[in-house]
Amino acid sequence: MSFPIASAIKDTFKQGYTLQDLRADLLAGITLGIIAIPLAMALAIASGVPPQYGLYTAIVGGAVIALSGGSRFSVSGPTAAFVVILLPVTSQYGLGGLLIATLMAGAIQLTMGALRLGRLIQFIPAPVTLGFTAGIALVIASLQLKDLFGLSEMDNTAHFFVKLMDFFSLAGQISGGDLLIGVVTLGVLILWPRLKTPIPGHLPALLLGTALALLGSYWLADFEVVLLGDQFSWTLGEESGRGIPPVAPSFLLPWLMPNAQGNAIGFSWELFSALLPAAFTIAMLGAIESLLCAVVGDSLTGTKHDPNAELVGQGLGNLVVPFFGGITATGALARTAANIRAGGRSPFASFFHALMVLASVLVFSDWLSYLPMAALAGLLLMVAWNMSEVHHVIRMIKAAPPSDLLVLITCFSLTVIFDMVLAVSVGIVLASLLFMGRMAQATQSYTLNEREHQRMQLPEGVAYVRIAGPLFFGAAEKALGRLSQVSEGIDAIFIDMHQVSSLDITAIDSLDNALRQLMLANKTIVFIGLNPRLILKLRRAGIRKNAHLSFARSANQACKRWHAKQQCQS
Repeated sequence: MSFPIASAIKDTFKQGYTLQDLRADLLAGITLGIIAIPLAMALAIASGVPPQYGLYTAIVGGAVIALSGGSRFSVSGPTAAFVVILLPVTSQYGLGGLLIATLMAGAIQLTMGALRLGRLIQFIPAPVTLGFTAGIALVIASLQLKDLFGLSEMDNTAHFFVKLMDFFSLAGQISGGDLLIGVVTLGVLILWPRLKTPIPGHLPALLLGTALALLGSYWLADFEVVLLGDQFSWTLGEESGRGIPPVAPSFLLPWLMPNAQGNAIGFSWELFSALLPAAFTIAMLGAIESLLCAVVGDSLTGTKHDPNAELVGQGLGNLVVPFFGGITATGALARTAANIRAGGRSPFASFFHALMVLASVLVFSDWLSYLPMAALAGLLLMVAWNMSEVHHVIRMIKAAPPSDLLVLITCFSLTVIFDMVLAVSVGIVLASLLFMGRMAQATQSYTLNEREHQRMQLPEGVAYVRIAGPLFFGAAEKALGRLSQVSEGIDAIFIDMHQVSSLDITAIDSLDNALRQLMLANKTIVFIGLNPRLILKLRRAGIRKNAHLSFARSANQACKRWHAKQQCQS
């Protein structure tokens, strides 16, 4: 069995890769780079770190995952879903803690891929994923209030409701310039798709927002807008500047990066234990989002990805990226869809997108410092809206059963009020319990009435019990309860199990107890139509053929054996 890695690259070369494909990937990569640059910076800022670390994520993570993953069209980098997880880690442990948590998450994802657990992600119910993604979208939107309205005193690390109260208390300090830039940027992002041009809306929206900010500051004395260069600066040796440093990501050791107090964070068992829950959450959310992204890519192109290779690629990316200052990377749905629309044909499109981001860091870093923070906030508001999938939520509200709506509302509420870890945990448990309840209702057992008894030509003194559905711990007691309700005049029980597809240990224990009671009452039991695989399972559990218990393929065969036994006894 081969190690699941780089299956997308292998498939690309197996199907043939031409110069025309290379040209299409190169053009798609340039388009993706234009989209990724502002998003990567905005998402890094929202996660509590300087913008260059988001760009480093797109460069290193985007390249490594593209070359080692299992999806031909997925584009990886920083995504909005992680903001609510990464921001608390950054606030408590600093950049060093965030890089170490990413490193640990990468190891978990790599292990999941190596163990071929990629298919298990599909068992997470849609109400759970839709609930927590909508909740994350609302939290991300709340994080943009500070920059959109120019409220420098607002605390973005506060709880959601505290943040809202903070916003209303500071409403008198709203900056008209920042609000104008944010609204204009958001308006362009909303209206631009109607023009149906190949140019992504991010570029004209940010260019117009930046132009308005610079012209307004030049012409109007009271027009103040916070630029990226006003909020972030860099120092390398004797050189310093505004915005992001014009250098490529370089190798570093995550445990030497600063903690929340500005000192080297180091590494210890205590730190490992403290970061493990966050790392596990990052790994699971990354796996879910990346594989969902790959599935969407498959649906748009008619291809098929390798989920295990994709997990390995994501794991390798998140193992490598912290050593170059990058934060968590994962498959980005919007960028993947943009890649397909732009004509990308292979993982090389994502690789070229990483090179485009690198070129921008080296050449245009000074220009990026003039981006208004309010424009980036407007961009993230649009990302949050797309992420919320309001149309899917409305459709689920209209069509889904009450139990699914309960899961959706629970996951959404817990994500907003507490955090995504609790939301997903409770959501999966709640969805599982509700599913087991439905399955238990679907598993039925009943005794034939007198007319059916005569139609099947069953002997006198024989009860015929039919069980349909899987026998598991949620359904076993209910389904097998009829066996203990056999009347005194019954000498034999035929149990039709043609439609029993599975038996778990709880069902086997319940069945064993019921059979013992029947045997003590000197009843004969015949299992009819039980799958040979399940017969073997019963034998392993000690339930074997004996004087009171036998197996038959059909009711007719069971009747013949019962008549033969009666003749022998007489």
